[in-house]
Amino acid sequence: MKKPLLILLIFLIAFCAYWFLFKPKAEHAADVKTGPLTASTHSAAFNLGMDSLMTAYFTMKDAFVNADSSAAKAACAKLIKLADSSRLAELKKDTAAIYESALAQLGDVKANAASLITQTDLKEMKQDFRMIGESIYPLLKTIHYEGKTLYWQNCPMAFGENKDANWISSTREIVNPYLGRNHPEFKGTMLHCGELKDSIKAQ
Repeated sequence: MKKPLLILLIFLIAFCAYWFLFKPKAEHAADVKTGPLTASTHSAAFNLGMDSLMTAYFTMKDAFVNADSSAAKAACAKLIKLADSSRLAELKKDTAAIYESALAQLGDVKANAASLITQTDLKEMKQDFRMIGESIYPLLKTIHYEGKTLYWQNCPMAFGENKDANWISSTREIVNPYLGRNHPEFKGTMLHCGELKDSIKAQ
């Protein structure tokens, strides 16, 4: 009888030692709270380049709001230069499909921007501006844009009744670059005509 009691006693001592030595540490570790971890997919230089390209786009958009064709062309020329110096090659580390898609979309941006610079008619310039936006929007999605939230907006009558057009804005407020402040028919009454269709948030 003594041997079973001795074994039971050793078991109880070992259990108590475990409880007092190890259990408090486990509970303490469980109390440590960690915040969400976020990491940048792209280099700082890549993100700076995309932010600069978008700044040129927004400068062009504001020029159209004011029907300033010279300012729009100047911003467009800067956009082309920034597109030429983009660091899309960094995307090769992901997959070839992502890189090739982004490269094609950026190519469309540059082609439409080059067309805009040759135009003399403000309405035709706005058509090219529309197409630039239609190319930048999927580009931002493809590269998982990491900048501040942007807004994809729409005017249902940008080029006449039932002829809509989209653009990208840095704010939720609708400031229409197609009808703008100096429209030949509406003057500035349709400046805020439009709606929010989507937002582009950092991935």
